Amino acid sequence: MMSRRILGLLLVANLLGAAVLAQDLSGSLGIGVRAGAAQYQGNDFDSKKIRAWGNLAGESYLTNKFSLEAALNIGQIAGETGSNDFRSTLTGLSLLGRLGLTSGESFRPYLAGGAEYLGVDPKNDDLLSRHDREFFGIPFGGGVSFGIAENTALDFRGLYHYTFRDRLEGAESGRDDAFITGTVGLTKIFRANKDRDGDGLLDKDEKARGTNPKMADTDGDGLNDGEEVLTYRTDPLKADSDGDGLGDADEIKKYKTDANKPDSDGDGLNDGDEVNKHKTDATKVDSDGDGLNDGDEVKSTNTDAMKADTDGDGLRDGDEVNRHKTNPLKADTDSGTVNDGAEVARGSNPNDGGDDVPKAQVMQPKEMQQVLTTEIGKAIVLEGVVFKTGSAVISPQSEEILTKVFNTLNENPGIEVEIQGHTDGQGARGSNMRLSQARADAVKAWLVKKGVAANRIQTKGLGPDKPIASNDTPEGRQQNRRIEFLRTK
Repeated sequence: MMSRRILGLLLVANLLGAAVLAQDLSGSLGIGVRAGAAQYQGNDFDSKKIRAWGNLAGESYLTNKFSLEAALNIGQIAGETGSNDFRSTLTGLSLLGRLGLTSGESFRPYLAGGAEYLGVDPKNDDLLSRHDREFFGIPFGGGVSFGIAENTALDFRGLYHYTFRDRLEGAESGRDDAFITGTVGLTKIFRANKDRDGDGLLDKDEKARGTNPKMADTDGDGLNDGEEVLTYRTDPLKADSDGDGLGDADEIKKYKTDANKPDSDGDGLNDGDEVNKHKTDATKVDSDGDGLNDGDEVKSTNTDAMKADTDGDGLRDGDEVNRHKTNPLKADTDSGTVNDGAEVARGSNPNDGGDDVPKAQVMQPKEMQQVLTTEIGKAIVLEGVVFKTGSAVISPQSEEILTKVFNTLNENPGIEVEIQGHTDGQGARGSNMRLSQARADAVKAWLVKKGVAANRIQTKGLGPDKPIASNDTPEGRQQNRRIEFLRTK
């Protein structure tokens, strides 16, 4: 039961002192008092008694691990053999060196050793002369200290005292006497290097810097002063060291930006504006990877720095500005009815509206028959071919015009053609491409069913890529939804 209580006390002392002895003790002074017991270790008396022992000590910490202790000691040793007994009072001075086995921790075991000068006053003082009552000894052993309160340590120590004499008990039998002591003490530490707030900076350094030695985080930015000064090199007096609108802790721990550099990625925008205003990545020069840095997009081109293709024309903003010289804010730079991406893809000039609409001829069946039979490579719009809305099903009213096309092809077996399907610009391009191909295939199937050889007809779906009118009006979109014939042979 007693051992459990002792272990419990040691644990409590260790927890209470976690912040006390975690600081640098070098240059500090301590004053302590200790009490305990002493036991005679000589061979002149068999029964060795335990008697009181104590001292008053002053200690100087030369380094954080090593200190020198000078102490005034007083106590007794006693023993008996048969009817004979002895009791001697010991007083004197000692000088001990203490070497800590750890540093900067609340639990500090240590080794101790040194020299002492003692005077002995035996119960039977007739046995010793004045000279015999003074002697030198060597104490050595060890102990452990725990911080238990602000600048206060609880110390447990055990020492073996070798005396070089055989007169401690007033008798002499040839072997030098010795005794052991075990003490517990309290030491008050007067620190030379205080760190009262435990932030890693000494109070004297905080005073020189202007930070608060009683507050670990002077500027309240989420980093303690020691971290700011020793690790991150930020200003412990400013929550936002670089003035970019982000707190130092947020920059370091949340956004991974440089707390000492207002524009971490060098894109022309400060980190605070990137995070809070533009929602861009403050660690990337080009957040959307479009070939323009964030600063240029925000300040010069007025494009969306988080959207690679601001106008949705199929070209990256950087390519529009640097390569094609088109307007990244306008899908159809030249207002020629075809957007910039489609023009670049087909090889026309996105800055010239004149080449947006191909020069297709619109002809009546009679004219179509004449052109098909005489001209190769000319596109002819086949008016009157109508499909059900959103599908490739040919409407019945298309029969008349398709019959005339069949007659032309049937009467001229050497002619080969390409049927091209077109849509307007409404809806997704991919869907329009599939629909235009399906409609061209439907016309071919109609003609093949009538008797035209399939190998005389090729089909191609061009979707919205080759409009012949503006897609901004219902009339223009109607013209763009068409079937064209192109004689290839």
